[in-house]
Amino acid sequence: MVSLGDIHAARERIRGAIRETPLLYSEILSRESGNQLFLKLENLNVTGSYKERGALNKILTLTSEERARGVITASAGNHAQAVACHASRRGIRAQICMPEYTPLVKVTATRAWGAEVILFGANYDEALEEAQRRSQADSLVFLHAFDDPAVIAGQGTIGLELLEQLPDMDAVVVPVGGGGLIAGVACAVKETRPEVRIVGIQPQALPSMEAALLQRKPVMLPAAATIADGIAVRQVGELTLELASKYVKEVVTVDDEEVARAILRLLEKQKMLAEGAGAVGVAALLHGKTTLRGKNVAVVISGGNIDVILLAHIIERGLVKDGRLVRLRITLPDHPGGLERLTEVIAGERANIVQVVHDRAYFGVDLGDAKIDVTMETRGADHSEEMMRRLREAGYAFERVL
Repeated sequence: MVSLGDIHAARERIRGAIRETPLLYSEILSRESGNQLFLKLENLNVTGSYKERGALNKILTLTSEERARGVITASAGNHAQAVACHASRRGIRAQICMPEYTPLVKVTATRAWGAEVILFGANYDEALEEAQRRSQADSLVFLHAFDDPAVIAGQGTIGLELLEQLPDMDAVVVPVGGGGLIAGVACAVKETRPEVRIVGIQPQALPSMEAALLQRKPVMLPAAATIADGIAVRQVGELTLELASKYVKEVVTVDDEEVARAILRLLEKQKMLAEGAGAVGVAALLHGKTTLRGKNVAVVISGGNIDVILLAHIIERGLVKDGRLVRLRITLPDHPGGLERLTEVIAGERANIVQVVHDRAYFGVDLGDAKIDVTMETRGADHSEEMMRRLREAGYAFERVL
């Protein structure tokens, strides 16, 4: 088992190489969630996630003989970057096995730190098997991403910082994948202040810790896709489950729509970039998934390494959900001036047209008519409803495209 002493030792070991990340109070998210929310900004680490703590602590415990052999690990991205960064800084050769569909931003960043990247398998677990095989074949030291005492102790240093930064803390909300983060944070916090609640958050598609706690053993779940790719782990570790069973009484899940909304909320209201895994805690609190109400809550924003293409999709989809981006399929007479009169109605409502697609052959169009898809920017749901009311009054038939 990992002890509080191990976590204090890890803090001293990594001190000076890992920054103490800030804890930011969010007035807006506090109001929306019904709690006093404080965001622990692990996305501000050099490689963009909390993983640096555990990876560095583990690397610093290696013997000179182990360092000479080189290291290998498997990761969906953040642990990969952390190992690559801190191994290369110490002249240690590093190989990283990553799933084939790992976001390009994480693959590129890992290579930039000097590691050799091997893309293998459809998910983390298949990449893990390949890394373990190569470790045996090439005599490389295997560094587990979460089920390792030194890694867990390193992640637990977040808990020590939180205890100092928020002395009257009631709860900590923590993303959960393989369980290394919640195991370390829970040990640090609960061994110091047993009354503080630890709440784990997982993607609905892969509730591996929830299943393991229920069955009291690690459970291998079927592979599934989620935008919270950093915590898309099918099976938690033996050690992380043991610690979670001791300290964690509440684990809840969020779906991808809720996570996407949280990413957009953090970006727009806090000017803060979080990846899917980093936003799950905020998603759970904004959507009332926990039993926390009126409490001082620290939420770990575990990482900010998100693919920019995915981010663009999330922003656009979020605007649609909020009614700020609306697409209507409108029927109008196919003769000169028809489109001009339609745009006059839209302009009269101060909506901004961003795209028009004109069609005479599809969508079941009658001869003499045309249908157009008009995409518009509005001020929100109320403005969209008012614009659609004016279109009906002007005699236009339309349907909303979602």
